[in-house]
Amino acid sequence: MERLRPLVPEGVTPAQSALRRIAVQETLSVVIPGVRNASQAHANAATGAPTPLDQNTRRAVQEIYDELIRPQVHHCW
Repeated sequence: MERLRPLVPEGVTPAQSALRRIAVQETLSVVIPGVRNASQAHANAATGAPTPLDQNTRRAVQEIYDELIRPQVHHCW
């Protein structure tokens, strides 16, 4: 999270930023975020229409994913 935090746009929560990144994936048809309370549901809904991330941000997020997450999950499928 510490490496992703600087990539989160101002005025957007990290969760909203993550939802936006997921929602703009071409192979994805729906995003179903988890929530624990009404406040989280409202924050997720406030994410609004996803806007594409700029190329540098997409590249940085992909590099973090490839380094830290891919080795942990891709063997599962």
